[in-house]
Amino acid sequence: MNLTADEKAAFKRDGVLIRRGLAAPELVKRAVSLIDASYRKEMTADDIAAYSRRTFAPELGDRTELLSLYRETGAAGLAGDLLGDAAPVTTSQIQIRVPETEFPGVQPEKAMHVDGVSCPHLDPRELRTFSLLVGVVLSDISDPQCGALHYLPGGHLTMARWFADKWSLGMTEQVPPEIDRERGTPFLGMPGDVLLMHHLVPHTVAQNLMPFPRVMTYFRVSHPDHASRRLEALRDPWLDYPPLADAPAPTFKE
Repeated sequence: MNLTADEKAAFKRDGVLIRRGLAAPELVKRAVSLIDASYRKEMTADDIAAYSRRTFAPELGDRTELLSLYRETGAAGLAGDLLGDAAPVTTSQIQIRVPETEFPGVQPEKAMHVDGVSCPHLDPRELRTFSLLVGVVLSDISDPQCGALHYLPGGHLTMARWFADKWSLGMTEQVPPEIDRERGTPFLGMPGDVLLMHHLVPHTVAQNLMPFPRVMTYFRVSHPDHASRRLEALRDPWLDYPPLADAPAPTFKE
């Protein structure tokens, strides 16, 4: 279950690892049942914009059925392999890309960004960063038109250099222009697949052009010292990742 040396080297290079089928079907089924009930009974079109910025079904964030997707799947152990130690995860974020056919124009494509930095709906001087994003697939995302997350492999290295050399707290730009022009690689998967992504990997989310919702749950994982050194962690991509110190260095492509 632990990460191999090759996986650690790949994560250091790409900022992303994917473990297929890590979450058992029964755990996925329990989570999907809860989310689907909320989606069908509680959500209205007026909720979607706010939920897209934060979380769908906020009342479910601390439910055991969702937290078990992190705690009981091996994902927590993999996070520990990368961070060495991790602060307790006590809540989940549910993200749904709703079908355009059902809610046309309500949920536009997200711009390239790094979570918690220069968020358009927050004070740009406020940082809500973390170390590692863990995502669990809860619906069929085998087609990019499902509203897939698109990430930029290796972009964490570019972002760290930009944060160190050209960015300052309070700027409203979320990414440099060359990153903003990128479309990224779609993350495709099936229920139970797990994504581990470095916080600094820039990403966007497409519209859902399929007739069913795209559902994922995310866990924001932090090194225990992250909150006291958020700025430093933006500029040093390995500050929160001491176990990767001995992993092969990535090859920079300028």
